[in-house]
Amino acid sequence: MAKSVKMTKKISSGRANAGVPGKRVKAAADAARFIDRVGFCVLFPVKNVPLPSLYYAVSHHRDAHWDKYAQLIWKWKDDLPKKRRAFYAKYFRGRGTFLSLQCLTHLLAMHETAVSPNSAESFYNSGRISRDACDLWKALAQHGPTPTLELRHDCKLETQAGNKRFKKAMLELQSLLIVTHSGAEQETAAWASNRFDLVSRAFPKQSRAAFNISPEAARQALATKYRSLYPEASPTQIARFFAWTKAQAVAALGEAHAT
Repeated sequence: MAKSVKMTKKISSGRANAGVPGKRVKAAADAARFIDRVGFCVLFPVKNVPLPSLYYAVSHHRDAHWDKYAQLIWKWKDDLPKKRRAFYAKYFRGRGTFLSLQCLTHLLAMHETAVSPNSAESFYNSGRISRDACDLWKALAQHGPTPTLELRHDCKLETQAGNKRFKKAMLELQSLLIVTHSGAEQETAAWASNRFDLVSRAFPKQSRAAFNISPEAARQALATKYRSLYPEASPTQIARFFAWTKAQAVAALGEAHAT
């Protein structure tokens, strides 16, 4: 309950939903269709993250508060991934992000992270992830979907300093789409803990499909999707948003326009 009280203050605001019309989302099935339509959206509006937000789609309010709409989408972030209706993780700028299953496939191909559960050491040895991230990955590979406190215990990250390392490593893995949010679990009497799982195990169909898509083709599809939301987006803006080089964005847009 303490977390609910803190979140009664304004969460964020922005105009990221401009240009994304539609009826108000009222049910989980509506939310799944909305995510499929836009491809990617944040949970709440985030300054400097030019994406639609599910909160706005539900409330049509640009300023987000911990209200009945926020409580509804907070539940959906657990339910939709559990039913494989959408993907959820801290992805864009480390903030809560929903992805359609099609965009998940293309982003996995772009990152080249559609890998087996046993690839942690190879990613660490190639410098793509930290030691802490490698240990978290290996723990999930061994134990399956695991809630936060149990995962921290498995990796000997129970202390306050360990919690900081855990959060940093978990963001690493989510930013590469290696780990996904997998619902919640009541580990204590307080706020429920997040449960995590490996993307390759939680979304095997999308992981397999990503093997057959080159990073270049994935960038083309993603640039096309983003332009469908924001037609005036420049190559520089798209490069900044997806963390590409400008040359990659120009190539992706050029290929998209040629088809």
